[in-house]
Amino acid sequence: MQKQGRHNWVVLVPCPFQGHITPMLQLGHALHSKGFSIVVAHTKFNSPNSSNHPDFVFLSIPDNFSHHINPFEIISGLNENSKETFKECLAQFMEKHKPDDRVSCIISDIALNFLDDVAKDLNVQSIALSTNNASFNLALSGIPRLHAQGLIPVQDSTLQDLVPELHPLRFKDIPVSSFATLEEFLEKLSKSKRSSSAIVWNTMELLEQTSLAQLQQHYQCPFFTIGPLHKIVPSCSTSLLKEETSCISWLDNQAPNSVIYVSLGSTAFVDEKALIEMAWGLANSHQPFLWVIRPGSVRGSQWIELLPEKFTEQIGDRGCIVKWAPQKEVLAHKAVGGFLSHCGWNSTLESICEGVPVICWPCFGDQKVNARYLSTVWGIGLELEHEVDRGEIERAVKRLLVDEEGKEIRRRAIELKERTEVSTREGGFSFNSLNALVEHILSF
Repeated sequence: MQKQGRHNWVVLVPCPFQGHITPMLQLGHALHSKGFSIVVAHTKFNSPNSSNHPDFVFLSIPDNFSHHINPFEIISGLNENSKETFKECLAQFMEKHKPDDRVSCIISDIALNFLDDVAKDLNVQSIALSTNNASFNLALSGIPRLHAQGLIPVQDSTLQDLVPELHPLRFKDIPVSSFATLEEFLEKLSKSKRSSSAIVWNTMELLEQTSLAQLQQHYQCPFFTIGPLHKIVPSCSTSLLKEETSCISWLDNQAPNSVIYVSLGSTAFVDEKALIEMAWGLANSHQPFLWVIRPGSVRGSQWIELLPEKFTEQIGDRGCIVKWAPQKEVLAHKAVGGFLSHCGWNSTLESICEGVPVICWPCFGDQKVNARYLSTVWGIGLELEHEVDRGEIERAVKRLLVDEEGKEIRRRAIELKERTEVSTREGGFSFNSLNALVEHILSF
């Protein structure tokens, strides 16, 4: 692919959030295995751990972000204010590596539309990576139409109604952002369409064939569906938080398919009421549980000091609470029978790949779309209908781990896992799509 001593660089630019950084770095490892040299241009905010990826070059780009800023504000700030900073940094890198090396392309998170202009100015090709699934992007593209038809803002009376042309989504599932106003959100949406030469999707045709076909008409550029990326590439640590592996020893002492694993991801926050309702729901289910409570994720609390004393006494050794877990290893463990999840796309894919059914408690963004597909299309999820309720959590855990209904859901989850394995093996759709992406990059 490249001559001895020469480099064929691919520049990766992730959004500075765990759910976006992880698949971007996984894509980098996939391309590195095909002979490309990888440089990661990233913000100082939430910067990835370069020591976990010794074969990559990391370029830190100055920023003024803090952990207290809304994620949507960070993405807007990058798109509006970072073009010149990124262009200068990448131009210096390219100048330093001339004339022997070349930059083949810039692959950036699909939310960072300013990178298309940077690539054009630097005379290199631009490719977008969607770290969300196709169905979420399809729902986003439908929001202006729904607004023009007077169906958005959504009325309380229509929350449960199906959305025209976006089956199976209900109006309550539509991912209207947390911008200050709908008008501001629509304005951002109108500027978000990419002009990239291709889009890479961390998904599978077998999951989203219909949504991908509809989006193909919207974008009109080559698509490469190469997910789940964590199954395409060798295992590598991409976590921004320290993983507590002690929970694996605890799982080793539990019966097969008996444990409910609970994690709401790397960005969600809950209040004290939600924490206590979840705690008693888990306790009253009388099932063993592994619960990830991220430090600072409970408003008004550093970690678990708001948990009732009686709760701690009642659960004894039946519960294991950690600050962060090695999630892929946890989901692959034979003791885990279900996952109470926020339904972020990475967590959703990891569940599918390990055949673990999901209790869906979505919080924001793409999570409500993912939860709807898990429960109604793929048939491997149970959706919590209320904001948070101990009785509903108790019933959902029992339905999944104890009742006959759970056995049928688990059967479908195992079947989907097996189909995923076929797609990612040599000759499978995702495997072939990665090779097609490599050929596309080499054609530049």
